[in-house]
Order: sequence, then structure tokens, then C-alpha cells
Amino acid sequence: MNVSRKTNLRSGGQVLVDALEVHGCRFAFLVPGESYLAVLDALHDSTVRSIGARHEGGAAIMAEAFGKLTGEPGVAMVTRGPGATNAAHGLHIAHQDSTPMILFVGQVARGASDREAFQEIDYRRMFASTAKWVGQIEDPSRIPEFVSRAYHTALAGRPGPVVLALPEDMLVEPSEVADARPHRIAEPAPTPEAMAELRERLGAAKRPFVVVGGPGWDRAARDDLKRFAEANGLPVGVSFRAQDRFDNAHPNYAGHVGIGINPPLATRVEEADLLIVIGPRMGEATTAYSLIDIPVPRQTLVHVHPSAEELGRVYQPALPIQASVGAFLRAAAALAPVDGGAWAGEAAAAHDDYLEHAAPTRIPGALQLGEAIAWLSDRVPDDAIVANGAGNFAIWLHRFFKYSGRRTSLGPTSGSMGYEMPAAVAAKLEAPDRMVLSFSGDGGFQMTGNELATAVQHELPIIAFIVNNGLYGTIRMHQERDYPGRASATELYNPDYVKLAEAYGAHGETVARTEEFAPAFERAAASGKPALIELRVDPEAITPTATLSGLREAALAKAKA
Repeated sequence: MNVSRKTNLRSGGQVLVDALEVHGCRFAFLVPGESYLAVLDALHDSTVRSIGARHEGGAAIMAEAFGKLTGEPGVAMVTRGPGATNAAHGLHIAHQDSTPMILFVGQVARGASDREAFQEIDYRRMFASTAKWVGQIEDPSRIPEFVSRAYHTALAGRPGPVVLALPEDMLVEPSEVADARPHRIAEPAPTPEAMAELRERLGAAKRPFVVVGGPGWDRAARDDLKRFAEANGLPVGVSFRAQDRFDNAHPNYAGHVGIGINPPLATRVEEADLLIVIGPRMGEATTAYSLIDIPVPRQTLVHVHPSAEELGRVYQPALPIQASVGAFLRAAAALAPVDGGAWAGEAAAAHDDYLEHAAPTRIPGALQLGEAIAWLSDRVPDDAIVANGAGNFAIWLHRFFKYSGRRTSLGPTSGSMGYEMPAAVAAKLEAPDRMVLSFSGDGGFQMTGNELATAVQHELPIIAFIVNNGLYGTIRMHQERDYPGRASATELYNPDYVKLAEAYGAHGETVARTEEFAPAFERAAASGKPALIELRVDPEAITPTATLSGLREAALAKAKA
């Protein structure tokens, strides 16, 4: 039933959408379904803008990317059963990346529950390990309560995803419930005693090193990090896919502590006597579980994280500090500097190592991907947003693209393929005046490349790059290392990407040689519409420094030895 907003009675669907407005929601990324028609009806007249994706996985990734970019929960809506299982893709990314997100799932009517009704799933059981909280709203009068709890849960401590199931008959039931107030999140802050101990430990150190990452960064936090690092002469590295937390051009920037780490940087982390980790949860992608010993690190570890549960979860810190990134760095920037004579020149040396590592390398083939990425890095505005997925192609982006100290990087620390295109759509919606780039491998693009249609529909002029080597490159690399000469299931037959782009209504280009890259990019940027640029890379070039045949030969030689 429809209930007028002009009366005290509202349908559950209307109460839900009104609650989203109260909490400042601006976009609902969704695939429509009959299980939540009352919500779709309420969205028709709402200030919340509905963005229809082509797949529930794309909708969920859009919500996750929005949360990652803004720090506010991205909202996704999907229908029951297959809609929810498809959305699990984005939910897992949000969980491993500590991104605030709320997923609303249409559910079977309350009277049909527990009968394995059409498309029925128990979402509490299904999402128990990938969400901070999973709830089901049985009474429309409790919608403001549940939505408020969802926002607070998604944002408090270590941010993450929340799932709320919505029985379809509940959404049409009328209620006189009043709206709640907007959410307000408590910010954990370091104690004076903890900051005094930090300064004491820093003053006694000989080889300190800082690693930053995780959620909760804004311009103030970045500025405070810069002041803290400069005042104490500290080298600063960034955790996996967190290159935008610190200006890569800053003389204290040491590089990317993650997959594909520069060997001298790995040595610096391993040999540090004081490791100050600010923000990241120190997952496998950053530490490889080898740079730092488990459970007691050989380095003196100071770990700063907003969630008490993350402090000591894997690594035992000598000094655990439960604090948000912003609160900690405000306090750190205010500390009196210590005498850093023991490590004088280390930051500059680390930055020199980074610059040497960031110089493009030669690879087989006519297209030198490192040179193209370096040119692009110098060409685009400092606030350009770069979305990338998972695959060996991303090594070039991580190594040769230089990020400013602004929120410009969107990538899944979970290593999820297909992230980039939906993430770019969300980024351009949120930041229409900023350039948005998307980088995919040819395998990852074909998982969510249909969201190019969403970009065309909403007139979002993102520029998407497909690094096409005809392979699932990462897996092929591992096959040649571990099972040389026995590759299977990793070759890809690809479409004509220019024709595909044009079929969608986008601009299309193919680049096969280095000198073709710049003019192709300029034409794409000038087209004023979504653009797709295919980069044809020799499949031999499996990393910036290794070839497939070289890996195979080395593995065969090792087997014979």
C-alpha cells in the first residue's frame, strides 16, 4: 500500500528512505528487484539519487568505493537470493578494506520465512563473517533505530560493512514512527601518557620508520603527518594500495610497503628498530607476514588503530594506541621534536631509493607501459582519482604513478578483480569536477566492464584503460614459476574493445606503441564522454622486470638441479 508523506502514517519503505535522508545519504547504488518495490517507490521523490547498476556486484562495489572515497557509508540495495549473493563481492572488499558500507537486501515476506520460500536466504548466517553486523527489520516502527545503528556500526572503530534485510511485507506496512537524529561517531584519541611514551621511544631509536594507511584519512590528517615527519626527519612508507596517504613527491616519502615492494625498502622495514604504524591493520598484503615477526616483532612496534580488537590481533605492539588517524596525528604533530641525529639523512636516502625504483623499466614489446604510466602521472591533475583492480598490470600503476597527498587512489586491498570500473563510476558521481581514471586487466574488465553502460547512461566521462595481454597474468606467472610449461585456463580470447566501447556509446581507442599513448589519451579526454583505451602489451612482459619465458626457464633449471 502507498501511504502519503503528508500524513503521520508512512510505509516502511518511506520510513527507510526518510531515514537515509536524515543520515545524509546522497546515492543509492542498486539493481531493482520486486522484493523492495516500496523502497524504490519512496526513492522516486527522494533527495537520495538512485544509480541503477548492471549487476549487483557492480552496485556493491560502487557503494564500497563511495565509502572509501568519502569516509561515509556507501549505500547499496539489492533484491533477495541471487541479488544478495552477487553483492557479496563488494561486501567482502568492504570487510577486508575496512570501508563503511550498508547493504540493504530485500527479503521474503515475514509469513513465508523459514520455509525456503522463493529466493529465501538467512542473511545472518550468510554474511556473518564478512559484515560487522547483520540484522533483519521485522517491524517498520524500528526502521529509524536499525538504520541509525547501521550507520554507527559501519563507522565506529574499524569501519566496515553492515547488512540489513528488509521483508517485503514490512516495507508496505504503515507506521507512525518518528525519524531519528543524524549519526554522530565518537573519535578515540590517544592518552597523554601514550604520546609521552611514543616520544621517549622515538628519542631512543636509531632507525625509526613510519608506515601509514588504513581508513579515516582527511586533509588535516595528511597535513599533520607531514608536520610530524618533517619535524623528526622520519622516512614514511605507505601500506598496500594506500599511496595517496602521503605526497609521493615529498622528500620523506619512502615508497609502497606491499606487494611488489622495492627490496631496499623491505630491508628498511625489516631493520628498523622502531616501527610506527599509523592506521593500517597490518594485513598479509602489506607485511607478507615476513617483514614483521609474529607474534612478537623484532622491531619495537607502535601500532595506532581506532579499534581495540585490531591491536595485538596478529602482532604484539610494544605500544598499542587506540586512536583514530586524525586524533593521533593531531597529537603527534604537537609533540616537541626529538633529536634525530642518529638517523639524519635516512629519509632522503629512502626517497632516493624510491625515485630510482619509480624510473620506468624496459619490457618486451612496442608499448612501454612504464613510460606511459609515468607520462600520465605527470599529465593529469593532482586531484585525479585513479581506480584499479587486481592483477599484475597493477604493479606498473603502483610503481610508476606518483600520487599526491590527496584522496586519489581507489583499489581493493582484498585483491578483488573487477573493482575498477564500478569504483570509477561511483567516484565520478561523487566528484564530477575531478578527472577519474580506471585501470583494468583484460581479465578483470570482463568481470564488471558492463558498468561502462552505467557511465554512459549517467554521462560520466571517466577514462578507462584496459591492459590487454590476453592472459590472466598473475595466475599465469604463478603457473610458470610452480608448474613450468604446463599452463592451463589462463589464456583469454578478447573482444574488439574499440567496437565494444562504441557499442556502449563511449569513445574507443587502441594503443599498441608507446608513441601512440599520449595522443590517444588527449583525444579521450577531449571527447567529453566515457572513454576506453585498450593498451596492447606483450604477454612476455609479466612484471616490470620479469618475463614469462624467463620465469619458466628458471623454474625448469631449478627442477633439474
